Amino acid sequence: MEFKDYYQVLGVGKTAPVDEIKKAYRKLARKYHPDVSKEPDAEKRMKEVNEAYAVLSDPEKRAAYDQLGSGWQPGQDFQAPPGWDAGFEFSGDGTHGAQAGDFSDFFASLFGRTGGDRGARDFRMRGGDHHARILIDLADAYYGATRTIALRAAKQDASGRVVTEERALNVQIPKGVKEGQHIRLAGQGSPGMGGAPAGNLYLEVQFRPDSRYRVEGRDVNETVPVAPWEAALGASIEVPTPSGNVQVKVPAGSQAGRKLRLKGRGIPGDPPGDLYLVLNVVLPSAESDKARQIYETMARELAFNPRQKLEG
Repeated sequence: MEFKDYYQVLGVGKTAPVDEIKKAYRKLARKYHPDVSKEPDAEKRMKEVNEAYAVLSDPEKRAAYDQLGSGWQPGQDFQAPPGWDAGFEFSGDGTHGAQAGDFSDFFASLFGRTGGDRGARDFRMRGGDHHARILIDLADAYYGATRTIALRAAKQDASGRVVTEERALNVQIPKGVKEGQHIRLAGQGSPGMGGAPAGNLYLEVQFRPDSRYRVEGRDVNETVPVAPWEAALGASIEVPTPSGNVQVKVPAGSQAGRKLRLKGRGIPGDPPGDLYLVLNVVLPSAESDKARQIYETMARELAFNPRQKLEG
């Protein structure tokens, strides 16, 4: 997937005020609207223009896109980094009448899960709901936690340029929370009008990337390094897990990739998930003379060919 330069699509500079963006959009819409355009690729170009305008005309999405775009060039292979928009608040879907499904995979990878107003339009005087992502450690899901987070919301200044404001919130992370679950903070969205209540803030939970763990629902897979002799002969080893150290028996004859299931040791819940210890056999280096001698002895005396199944 390629990184899209929305400023290039609309033909405006990165510091362009909202009025200039609107003017550029209207000009391109008159040129490429399928009902009036004679351009051969009018429908495709109009979709690109709509998508760019949906982002750059929305202060919150534009601020997040600008931050992400600082590390990418147009046309580069792109994959949204995990939690790239954590801490950004989004209100509404910013599609200006279009459906998110009309837009590209690039747009969906950035804003596909921010949702719309989620019911705010049913209460016209009620404040709009905001949406953001929060990165937490896996241990927070096991024990619960209180975290202070900084949220960034964008708005237009008097000259029509996008500026970002920060605010701090104390958030209670409930024990047993799953990735993708939303934490609702009542009254932390946009203020209501005419005395109506404010909207809510919904924080979508994401786990901070950790090479040791892979989470599937409430089940957790943990990679555990073991020595060759522990795998071959069996051993009792101590393993640190998100819920504390455990003593585990490695069965003799274990191979790399074998899973040891610890029932109920996954993310707490009703029922709790399971913890799967995935064995990773780690070879000692052969840098010392003694280690080299041992490897040479094994090479001579063990009738072992790991590629035997590939032959014939």
